[in-house]
This record gives sequence, C-alpha cells and structure tokens, in this order.
Amino acid sequence: MKRLENKIAIITGGASGIGKVTAQRFAQEGATVIIWDLAEERGRETAHELEAQGYPARFMRVNTARYEEVEQAAREVADRWGRIDILINNAGITRDASLKKMTPEQWQQVLDVNLTGVFNCTKILSEYMVNGGWGRIISASSVVGLYGNFGQTNYVATKAGVIGMTRVWARELGRKGVTANAVAPGFIATEMTRQIPEEVRRQIEAKIPMGSMGDPLDIANAYVFLASDEARYINGAVLSVDGGMVG
Repeated sequence: MKRLENKIAIITGGASGIGKVTAQRFAQEGATVIIWDLAEERGRETAHELEAQGYPARFMRVNTARYEEVEQAAREVADRWGRIDILINNAGITRDASLKKMTPEQWQQVLDVNLTGVFNCTKILSEYMVNGGWGRIISASSVVGLYGNFGQTNYVATKAGVIGMTRVWARELGRKGVTANAVAPGFIATEMTRQIPEEVRRQIEAKIPMGSMGDPLDIANAYVFLASDEARYINGAVLSVDGGMVG
C-alpha cells in the first residue's frame, strides 16, 4: 500500500521548485494533490502533468496571505472531497537586504506570505482535520531560522516564527489526532539558489559537510515521511535537511 493512499493533500507554493517535486512525490504515494499558488500558468501545468500521469490533481489560485481566499478555497476542497488530511505550508518568498537597506515594504511582503500565510492556512485547515480526527501539518522553515543569515532579517524572522508556531500547534492539536512538524531545508538546488553567483555558491558548498547543495527531492521525501503513518508519534519536531550544516 502506498504511504499516502487516499489522503487529500494541499500543497502551497506547489507550482514549481520544491513544491512541484513535493506534489509529484505525494501523488506517487497515493495522495490527491491540490496545489495552491499564485503562479497560475505554472500551477495549471503542474496539475496537468500529474493528471497526464494518471494522478488526481487540481490547481487553485490562492493568495495564502489573504484569510478570506484561504477560507473559500478550503471550503471548495472540503465540499469536493469531503475532508482535508494534509497541509504542506511550502509557499515562501525572499526580499533580501541588509538591515540598513531593508524597507518596511520588503519586511512586510515576506511576513505576509511566509508567516501570515502559514497562520491562515493552518488555522483554517486544521479545523477540518480536527473534525476528521486525523491530520498532518508540515511547514517549511529553514536552517537560517536556526542560526540566522546576513541580509535576511525578514526571511529569518519568518522561518524562526514558523518553528515557534509549529511547537505551539503540536501542543494544541496533538490530542485531537493532528500533528504539526517543520522541515528546515539547507541550501537546495532550486531556481532561487541558481541565481547565486558561482563563487558564492562554491563558498556555500564548502561549508556543507556533504560537500554539495541538496536536491528538491530531499525535501519532498522529508515531507512525505512526516505526512505518513510512519511518523505518527513525531509531533512538534524540526527536521533539518541540510547535509549536516546544523549540527
């Protein structure tokens, strides 16, 4: 039996990058995948690719930073499939700048998506999970949320905040059959990291004990594990997937 057989999974930021690979892995493990993203063209392409492979999938354009949009989209999913089992809070953005140069707009944009969006999705979708007596909430943090990073005051604040919220939710929801965990990726080879100058990238890789950046599949597999029954007694944990950067 597949590990996520017949589960209904919502993956935010599932149109591309780590989210797209996660959608693929969840579909392979038997889940019905619903992609929430603002990138409409990419999102529809990803959903169509999954459907062409014989997997049940759907794309929905949702701005997770807007509570009412999340509420409406969740209602549509529940009406269509009868329940919501898994939430992957994967959507995230960066607006990097040093503290001196960071604008209030850059600060707020990142908080809206990376922190408020995670709160909105979890608050709304957890109610469906509690009503069903089972659920998995898995949120993307980052190794920089554990040790900080130059030029990322806003991003680090959100990723550290995700860890704090996850530990609260583990306490509040655990007795109701719903677990909450976080994954803290290190440097992963995505479109975002490919924009890093080659010299800087080599310096980063030199600091990773395994000697290279990770693959999006490494994060997707961690999401799959935490969403499965194999992880039933893991709650409130932060799983670092970083090649050994955080010891």
